[in-house]
Amino acid sequence: MIVSRVLFALFVAALALAPAQAAEKLVTVTGEATVAVAPDTAMIRLGVGTQEKTAREASEANAKQMTAVLAAIKDTGVADRDIQTSRLSLQPQYDPNKSGTARLTGFQASNQVTVRIRDIDKLPTVLDRAITAGANEMSGIEFVVSEQSKLLDQARDDAIADARRKADLYAKAAGAKLGRVLSITEEGSAPPPRPIQALRAGAVPIAPGEQTLRAIVTVSYELTL
Repeated sequence: MIVSRVLFALFVAALALAPAQAAEKLVTVTGEATVAVAPDTAMIRLGVGTQEKTAREASEANAKQMTAVLAAIKDTGVADRDIQTSRLSLQPQYDPNKSGTARLTGFQASNQVTVRIRDIDKLPTVLDRAITAGANEMSGIEFVVSEQSKLLDQARDDAIADARRKADLYAKAAGAKLGRVLSITEEGSAPPPRPIQALRAGAVPIAPGEQTLRAIVTVSYELTL
């Protein structure tokens, strides 16, 4: 009975030790790869702000001017599905120069839309047409890559190859060989869209430049003799 207990205790200890010993026979490296690509889509936020004496006058004037702006944008070939209202507000305006009780001077209506331009070459034309039609509010522009997933897959393949190359060097230096992959962790991803703030009519033409998509992976390989 005592012998059985001793054997069982040794068996449990061996099981507990096995993961620790296996963990020592591995190499962990980080692989990295990048893909530079020109953005092919632009997102702009623009709209109309109007100020009148009454809320109704401000709303009506804003609606009329915004209708002209939307028509001008659509005339460039932008589809309805690529235009979305992003901000709509009606705020009272007060005289800041009077002391004591503030005096109501009117109302300001604001209507902004986010426009997706799938043909980036049309961006200067869309801006010019919108501003000419009466757009007087513009909060910025973002350049994005529409096929990020496919391009990132290429970077991921290259990152894995980079990790394999590094691990092979370490293994050879240690007099060992690479075995099976024990784990893969992705640490990098695509950068957020690059915003350009406070765009003005005089800013066109616009150069979107390039964006760098980066993939970073940490890979653990088993080492064998």
